[in-house]
Amino acid sequence: MHDDSALIEARLNRFVRERLLPAIYRATAPLTVTAWTVPGEPVSFAEAIAHPFAPFVVGEAWGRPWGTVWFHLTGLVPPTWAGLADTRIEVVIDLGFTAAVPGFQAEGTAYSPDGRLLKGVESLNRTVSVRGDTIDLYIEAAANPNIAADFSFTPTLLGDLDTAGTTPLYLLRQADVAQRDTQVWHLVQDVFALDGLRRELPVASPRRANILRALERCLDLLDPDDVSGTAVVGRAALANVMASPANASAHRVHAVGHAHIDSAWLWPVRETVRKVARTWSNVLDLIDRYPDFVFAASSAQQYAWLRDQYPDLFERVRGAVAAGNFVPVGGMWVESDTNMPSGEALARQFVVGKGFFLREFGVEPLEVWLPDSFGYSAALPQIVRAAGSRWFLTQKLSWNDTNVFPHHSFLWEGLDGSRVFTHFPPVADYNAQLSGLELARAENLYSEKGAANTSLVPFGWGDGGGGPTEEMIAAAHRTASLEGSPTVELSSPRRFFEAAEAEYEAPPVWSGELYLEFHRGTLTSQARTKRGNRRSEHLLREAELWATTASLRAGAEYPRAALDNAWQTVLLQQFHDILPGSSIAWVHQEAEREYARVARVLEGVIEASVRALCGAGSGAIVLNAGPYARAGVPALGGSSVRAEVTPVTATIANTPDGWVLANRHVVVTIDTDGLFTLVYDRQNHREVVPAGARANLLTLHRDTPTEWDAWDLDTPHSRLFEALTAAESIDRIDELPSGRVGVRVTRRFGGSSLTEEITLASDSRAIDLNFSIDWHERQKLLRLNFPLDVHADRAASEIQFGHIFRPTHANTSWDAARFETVAHRWVHVGEPDFGVAVANDSTYGHAITRTVFRATDAAPRIETPARVGTTVALSLLRAPVFPDPATDQGRHDVGVSLRVGASIPDAVYEGYRLNLPLRTVTGVGAITVEPLFAVDNPAVVIEAVKLAEDGSGDVIVRLYEAHGIRALARIIRSFEAAEAYETDLLERRVAPAAVTATDDAGLTLELRPFQLVTLRYRRT
Repeated sequence: MHDDSALIEARLNRFVRERLLPAIYRATAPLTVTAWTVPGEPVSFAEAIAHPFAPFVVGEAWGRPWGTVWFHLTGLVPPTWAGLADTRIEVVIDLGFTAAVPGFQAEGTAYSPDGRLLKGVESLNRTVSVRGDTIDLYIEAAANPNIAADFSFTPTLLGDLDTAGTTPLYLLRQADVAQRDTQVWHLVQDVFALDGLRRELPVASPRRANILRALERCLDLLDPDDVSGTAVVGRAALANVMASPANASAHRVHAVGHAHIDSAWLWPVRETVRKVARTWSNVLDLIDRYPDFVFAASSAQQYAWLRDQYPDLFERVRGAVAAGNFVPVGGMWVESDTNMPSGEALARQFVVGKGFFLREFGVEPLEVWLPDSFGYSAALPQIVRAAGSRWFLTQKLSWNDTNVFPHHSFLWEGLDGSRVFTHFPPVADYNAQLSGLELARAENLYSEKGAANTSLVPFGWGDGGGGPTEEMIAAAHRTASLEGSPTVELSSPRRFFEAAEAEYEAPPVWSGELYLEFHRGTLTSQARTKRGNRRSEHLLREAELWATTASLRAGAEYPRAALDNAWQTVLLQQFHDILPGSSIAWVHQEAEREYARVARVLEGVIEASVRALCGAGSGAIVLNAGPYARAGVPALGGSSVRAEVTPVTATIANTPDGWVLANRHVVVTIDTDGLFTLVYDRQNHREVVPAGARANLLTLHRDTPTEWDAWDLDTPHSRLFEALTAAESIDRIDELPSGRVGVRVTRRFGGSSLTEEITLASDSRAIDLNFSIDWHERQKLLRLNFPLDVHADRAASEIQFGHIFRPTHANTSWDAARFETVAHRWVHVGEPDFGVAVANDSTYGHAITRTVFRATDAAPRIETPARVGTTVALSLLRAPVFPDPATDQGRHDVGVSLRVGASIPDAVYEGYRLNLPLRTVTGVGAITVEPLFAVDNPAVVIEAVKLAEDGSGDVIVRLYEAHGIRALARIIRSFEAAEAYETDLLERRVAPAAVTATDDAGLTLELRPFQLVTLRYRRT
């Protein structure tokens, strides 16, 4: 037989394009259209229909960027369509859709005349079913601009309402009532399923040839002039190949309906609210028609938006949840970033998220669902377990730019040894369509072959919403058991995880963080958003501590509503496109306003709590919300005066070598460029800065990623930089607190300027650096570099509830790819008997490298061999131009400290010192506040003190082991309690894992390294 397969394929493609797809609708009839343009932000249905609607014609322009137009479509179904077999009547709407995927362009929401939300209208889901002969529909049309622009990463002004302009973006192209031919539609689905499978089969496969010949017979039987009349016989020609069952060893796919809706990204939060309504109404429409369809949706925040703004739709969701078709997953408030939120914030994602799901639906998600976050902290397995969850899902590491992750189902082990069963869908997509290509990819890439054979495929349009379509469900039904294809079962996440866990007797173990080798720049982009997050997290700690103390000591009312709202706001901003800095300008401007509001609220809570505790008077009190005593003020308490210390003096002198700051611990020489030529540890007799190098060096790097501007930091940046050595001025600072000395350095570079204050306190090992930067660069990265004469083969970086060690070398491709890493408040590099800690108050991105120093170098050079030390570099600011062309422009404040002769316990202390400054309150009566708790081991850190979520008045304390050691500690309370016991994060009693003894005064605990413990004190 001659091989004519290419000719058949070409014939098939043209017939589908020119004959089959156009035949889905037998006939259409235009509807009457009127419209009202919303003058500002979106309004409710009731408000919209109260306005006069004006005539509108198909082909007319509508929709300024981010604007809303309400269309009213009316008409009658042509009487000749009544009673026809194999037809479905529906309204077809084209708002001016483009080739871009749904959710990145115009979108609509269809309403009935009585205000019932019917479904969303998207570029690939354009229809609304018609019941009866009369058509009366309202379409709320959103003129959302296509910021992505096919992900060309072209700078655009459309992401800021103030610069987006008013020119209409779209043309209304269609508003018709249409007669769908259901047999033709089913034939299209048959052809797509079979041809999609055929394309993925081996060229020499008999099954591939059989499918092609069946498709050829189908084409022969279809009349191009009467596709509708011959669709049934066309389908019959495909029946045998469609009925051939899957192989017994076929890969098993659990297909779960899904719509990964970014809570903000290339659209503002307010638009996400509407995206949720559009998408979930689509889902409910599908559930009504396909009872085997199951849809999974994460993010309690999105359910809360629906409850508050679309209550009728929320009640329909509630019914679908009860029926098992709509499945809340994740258990978090949002699908958050997991690199940068604090440990307590990640814990609260589950406390607040699961609390919502339990209250509203009586269900508790057991699978953590984070398909799109930019890497996953080694602390997460313990937090997942502590929240009562069992499983974890993501696919993001399929985006790695260097290494292929070796597993798809495995046990993920966290920094404390906790393990969680984890799945990476080998389909490598969270927006699958269940195409032949995707199903083949899931089977081919699946790395557990021979030991397991089951994977999950999340299907449905996501990111910008839309969700599953009828076509996707049709694909699932056709591939349930189809020879040559994986089997496909419409399923739920829980059914998948139970099956996958049961079949895999001894899954492999991955220990440590799940580092994404991509999007490394998200640790730095949008620095004001990141600073707002850090400040909010610590203000929340303070506010809860002092509010709890005031409640117990003074009977003050606990400000639950204010604290809950503040937490929900901060948790929302930790969404994985807000906190990482990868959203449009509108999103980050709003985040900064929200952080400012949260700060005002929490400062008010703190003020009211302290006044309730101390009363009015003429005294002053110093409060310490940190876990360690400082300057005579006890941890978690307050004192009127700071304790007397041995009189010591910090000195400052202007010498031929530069300014010299010194105390009994350290000597710092600052040259005429404002750089550190000497940092000498007097107790250890160690020079910290290598000979010939200078520390406190700012470098300005070229930062032009190949793609994904706000997200990526590409390797060329490390060799393409300018050292900012020239100082405009260096002056002594006279207006410093007693016992502190320092100098002020000013610099100008490009269009930017900065002031740096370098200070040293009288009895401190830490040199404090405070930068005020006026930043006006484009596509640049600003780094602060500390070359250190410390030969460290690894660096410790603080993460949630502990720290992680990473190599400083690049021995393997995995090491080399990890060139920018996250740290929270501190990093530490050391030799066995000496170390240095670098702490910060708002920075997350770090580059810590082995460095070769030469005496003639003004800056470190990364190469080998010679005198090897370590460079700690903090990434302070970036200036990407997409999606926000004005990223980080303007004022920034950054605090950093360099502590010499530091151990890891010193680094922990330094991180808290820099981020939780002592607070002085004047005009009070009482001048002491006794701490509610005291701990006798500095390795055991109290991270949160609050009242219980259930309103019982019980006290919750969360603590963890911070030094990476086994720690025996005693925790003493100073208030009455009937009993104390361990709980999970949701404050439910669990079997003791740390408490070894109890008595009237307190508890004795034994903690393993980095163990997290929550204690509940039941009040009498």
